[in-house]
Amino acid sequence: MYAKYNTGTAKYGSLTIGLHWLTLLLLIAIYATMELRGIFPKGSDGRNGMMMWHYMLGLSVLAVVTLRLAARWFSATPPIQPPPPRWQMVFASVMHVALYALMIGMPILGWLTLSAAGKPIPFFGLELPALISQNKELASQIKEVHETCATIGYFLIGLHAVAGLFHHYVVRDTTLRRMLPSK
Repeated sequence: MYAKYNTGTAKYGSLTIGLHWLTLLLLIAIYATMELRGIFPKGSDGRNGMMMWHYMLGLSVLAVVTLRLAARWFSATPPIQPPPPRWQMVFASVMHVALYALMIGMPILGWLTLSAAGKPIPFFGLELPALISQNKELASQIKEVHETCATIGYFLIGLHAVAGLFHHYVVRDTTLRRMLPSK
C-alpha cells in the first residue's frame, strides 16, 4: 500500500504530515458535531447547523484523504528506527488499511444516506448531486451501517493514537516522531 522506503530521511514530508494532522482535526470536529447535536432540540437551527457541519466536514475528509493517498503514493516512507518486529509492521499495515477504509467509506455512506433520504448534500455553498435515487428504507439501512462504522471508528482512531504513544514513550522508536511537525 505504501511507497518505497526512504533511508535518507527520518520524517515524512511536510505535505503528508500536514494532511495527517488536518485529518485528525477534521475527525475531531466530525465526531464533536454528532455528540454536541444532542444539546439542541430536534428541528432547531442549532441541531440542523450541527448536522450540516457534520456533512460538510465528512465530505472534506474524503477530499483530504484522497490527497493523502496521492502524497503517500508519490513519497517515500521513512523507516522506523530501530525497526519493529515484522508482526508489528503487519498489524500497522492492517490498521492503516482499516483507517483509510473508514475515512473513505464513512463520507460515501453519509452521501448515500442523504441521497437515499432525498435530502440536499451541502458542501460549503455547493449542493452535490445525489449518488442514488430516493429510497427511505434504504436510507435508514445505510444510516445504520454509517453509525455502526462511526462507533468502530472511535476504537480504530483510539488504538492508532495509543500505538503511536506506546511506540514513543515505551518502545522509544521513531514511529511517532516521523509524523510530528518539524521544530
